[in-house]
Amino acid sequence: MGRKFDFYDIRRTIKAYPDAKYFMIYGERSNGKTYSALDYAIERFAKTGEQFAYVRRWGEDIRPKNLGTLFDGHVRDGRISHWTGGAFDSVNYSRSRFFLYKSNDDGSKDELEEPVGFAFDLNSMEHYKSTSFPKVRTIIFDEFMSRNGYLPNEWVLFTNTLSTIIRLRDDVKILMLGNTVNKYCPYFGEMGISHVKDQKPGTIDVYHYGQSDLEVVCEYTESSGKRGGKPSDVYFAFDNPELRMITDGSWEIAIYPHLEKRPRPADHVTDFFVEFEQELLHGEVIAADTGPYIFMHAKTTPIKDPDNDIVYTTKPSVRWNYRMALTKHSDKLSLFIQKCLRENRIFYSTNEIGEVFRNYVMWSDSYSIKN
Repeated sequence: MGRKFDFYDIRRTIKAYPDAKYFMIYGERSNGKTYSALDYAIERFAKTGEQFAYVRRWGEDIRPKNLGTLFDGHVRDGRISHWTGGAFDSVNYSRSRFFLYKSNDDGSKDELEEPVGFAFDLNSMEHYKSTSFPKVRTIIFDEFMSRNGYLPNEWVLFTNTLSTIIRLRDDVKILMLGNTVNKYCPYFGEMGISHVKDQKPGTIDVYHYGQSDLEVVCEYTESSGKRGGKPSDVYFAFDNPELRMITDGSWEIAIYPHLEKRPRPADHVTDFFVEFEQELLHGEVIAADTGPYIFMHAKTTPIKDPDNDIVYTTKPSVRWNYRMALTKHSDKLSLFIQKCLRENRIFYSTNEIGEVFRNYVMWSDSYSIKN
């Protein structure tokens, strides 16, 4: 018989911080974050009639083919029946709403007319503005971290979605759930979550904001490895750092091209810099005998010629040499960098530097002048 795995339970954190408005929970995949949050939402509805909102990034994420099975685990484990005292035993998803129902012996279903919850996608938030959701007390934003990019101006879309649901109330808890797939997440910067890179698994950081009552709880869930691991970890035991997010909650990081030795000074052509998420990267354009390429590494000293060196950034600037959104520019240097990206001719001093540059390019691709 396999060992019993102690899944994450969000109730412990909510109980410990009853006044918090935001709960940002991140860690390894399949450790119970989403299951626990949904179970909490069903419990609240059964006990108080409070509804929940389930939020994802894309419209495709909330289609019936993707959300129709969201509560299958709870149904299998008898959680719906448990919380409703046997009145209901399953959940139906229809028209972006979740409904409790009871299965009868004759195959019919007795479905509750009032929904237990609603599904939203950030990309369609404009369509929700005229609708009221006065009974929603829990908002679950699932997979708020991404390795595949974010929506243009996603932070504004997210806060507008919250505003549509919350209106003028102050009794809503927001549960933001994510796997540790990308530590360069726009929500960290927008919410002033400044210690994510240094936070250890199994710890909780609490953020307060000036004289306001806003409290944000950030929990980096404990690694299951400390409790013997998940039974499924045996399938991901390869010596590959990209798999550690699945098994122990380490931040996912790709393996990027490295040079066997640093470029020769004589082959150096020019420099450029990238400012992103409090990181400063130094790009060196190299003209080698085998062809031109770029070497990226950390810049640990001030830029020598800040009035002339090209700096790619995420913020508007009056300086002629500061450029937003690398992939939106068509000057000679920008086009060369984009060409090197397409042809895999950018090399990195470390995988971490590769992660920073990759995330800057993703931000650049999603940037829109409408922002």
